[in-house]
Amino acid sequence: MLYFLVSIFVLALLLFFPITKLIWVISVRRLQRKLKRELNETELAGQMTRARFISIFVSLLFSYLFNLNLIGLPTNG
Repeated sequence: MLYFLVSIFVLALLLFFPITKLIWVISVRRLQRKLKRELNETELAGQMTRARFISIFVSLLFSYLFNLNLIGLPTNG
């Protein structure tokens, strides 16, 4: 059980930064197209905060599902 939880956490940690960057780039480009202008520093920082918040859940969910498929559900025995 401990190995399963540690592997979920490690994979989620490794995926957090690339997922954050991907979500940030997509959301910044979408907002720039919508507003038809370049974003200022506070808007960029707000989009980064939003991307980090979303990527926590995405990376944890993907890591759990990946390890569940790879290792299987841990049992006591």
